[in-house]
Amino acid sequence: MRYLISLLLAGALALAPTIPSHADDAPAPTKSDASKKQAVDETAVPSTESAVRTQHSASIGGHSIKYTATAGTLIIRDDKGQPQASVFYVAYTVDGNKADKRPVTFLYNGGPGSSSVWLHMGSFAPVRIETASPEATAPAPYHLVPNRDSLLDKTDLVFIDAVGTGYSRPLGKATGKDFWGVDQDISAFSRAIQRYVSINKRWNSPKFLYGESYGTTRSAALVDALQNAGMSFNGVILMSSILNYGIRLPGYDEIYIGYLPSYAAAAWYHNKLANKPADLKAFLDQVRTFARGPYAAALAQGQNLPDDQRDAVARQLAAYTGLSVPFIEEANLRIDLGRFRKELLRDQRLTLGRYDSRFTGMDTDAAGETPDYDASDSGISGAFVSAFHDYLDGQLNYHSDLDYRPTFGDIGKDWDWKHKAADQRRPLPTAYVAGDLAHAMRTNPGLKVLSVNGYYDFATPFFITEYDLAHMNLDPTLRGNLQFLYYPSGHMIYLNTDALKQLKSDLTGFYDRAALAH
Repeated sequence: MRYLISLLLAGALALAPTIPSHADDAPAPTKSDASKKQAVDETAVPSTESAVRTQHSASIGGHSIKYTATAGTLIIRDDKGQPQASVFYVAYTVDGNKADKRPVTFLYNGGPGSSSVWLHMGSFAPVRIETASPEATAPAPYHLVPNRDSLLDKTDLVFIDAVGTGYSRPLGKATGKDFWGVDQDISAFSRAIQRYVSINKRWNSPKFLYGESYGTTRSAALVDALQNAGMSFNGVILMSSILNYGIRLPGYDEIYIGYLPSYAAAAWYHNKLANKPADLKAFLDQVRTFARGPYAAALAQGQNLPDDQRDAVARQLAAYTGLSVPFIEEANLRIDLGRFRKELLRDQRLTLGRYDSRFTGMDTDAAGETPDYDASDSGISGAFVSAFHDYLDGQLNYHSDLDYRPTFGDIGKDWDWKHKAADQRRPLPTAYVAGDLAHAMRTNPGLKVLSVNGYYDFATPFFITEYDLAHMNLDPTLRGNLQFLYYPSGHMIYLNTDALKQLKSDLTGFYDRAALAH
C-alpha cells in the first residue's frame, strides 16, 4: 500500500477534481471479514487511560539531555461525559524542568487519514529514520539514528494520532463518523489536547501547534477552537500548507497560477531550463511576478485571449517550466500537475515525485499522460513504517493487540468536508480555514505563525500558501506575527537533512520569540 497517499489526501483534493482510490492491491475484505475485524478491534481498544514511560538521553546542540518518553492513550468524552475515543500519543518531556516554564508542542500529520508516524520518525523526535532521499531507500534493515536536530532542547513534544489512525479508535457507541470530518476532527483534537494538558499540569506552559499537510488545515481552525475554549497559544507552525479546498472549483484558474513557481523550481532542479539561473530564490521571485501578472491576466480572459498574447505567454511559460511551446498551447496554457510530472523528463523515461519533485520514477512506458505512481511516496514508506514498529516495541516498550494504522483510507472516503468557519453564519461546503487562523490572531495578538515550505512540494505548492495567508485581511499591527520560510526540499522538508538542520535553526529563533514575547 502506498502509505503516503493518505498522508496528503488534502493535496489530492486540492489538485484533482475527485479523490483517488487508496485501496490495497489485495482483494477487498468481505462484509463478514470486516465485521470480525471490527469486533477484534473493539475488544483491544483501551477503555482507560494508560501510559508506558521509559527513560532516555540525547545529545542535542552539544548538550546531553535526559528525557522521558511516554507512549499512551487519552480518553476523550462526549458532552454527557461518556468515553468516546481512545487517542494514542507519544510524548517526550525533558527531565527536571518546571512544567510552567517549559514549552510544549503538539504535532500531527494530516490526510485526512494519516497517523503522525511521518513527523514522528522523520522530523524532531530524539531519534529519526535514515533515508536515501531523494533516492529510493533500500529495503530492511533500516537505521534509526540519534536526531541531533531534535527540537527537544527547545520544547517538549507530543505526537498525536487522529481517531481511526495509528492506535487511536472510537469507544463505546461512537463510530468513525463522529470524528471523520473537518469540524468533528477539530473537536476531537481540541478535547485530546485539553485532556493531555490537564492530566500533565501544563496549563501554564507556553503552547504550540505543529501540523503538516492536512495537519495545517486542522491547526488553523484548531488554534481558534482551543483559544475560544480558554487555552491561548504562543505559536503555530504550518508545514506544507493547504488552507482552502475551494481552489479547484471548475471555472477558476488559481490552481494553475499557484503551481507555476513549483514547476519552475522542479525544472531548475532537474536542469531543464535553457539558461539556468544561478540563484533559485531570485529566479522564483521572477516567476512569481509573471504568474500573478501577465499569466493571471491571460488566463482571466479565458477563450477570448488573442492569439498573439497566447503565443507570448506560452513562450514565457516554456522558458520557466522546461516544457515545449506546442505542449503548453495544446494544454490551453493550463498545465495539469499529472501531465507536468510525466512530461518534464519524458525524454529520459522518468517521472517526477508528487510530494517531492526531486524524486524520479520509471513507468511501464514513456507514452502515458500521467505517472503510474509517486516515487516520493514509494521511496520512503517502507522505511518509516517498519522503523516505527521496531522503535515502539523495542525502545518505548509499548505493545498493543491493535493493528497500527499508518494511514486508513476509509477515513478519506467518508470525510465530511463541511466547515463552520469563523465569522461565517452558515457552514461552508468545503474547508476554508485561513479565516479561522486570522480570527485566532486578531483575538490573541501575541500569537505567532510560521509558514514553512518546500520549493519542490507539488502536493501543497508554496505560492498557493502565500496567496491564502496574504488574504487573511490582517491589520498592519499583526502582519509582523506571520513569517515565511523556504527550503530546498519537498512536502516532508525534513527528508533533506541539510534542510532539516536549517529548519531546526530557524525554529529555535521562532520558539525564542514566541515563548518569550511577553
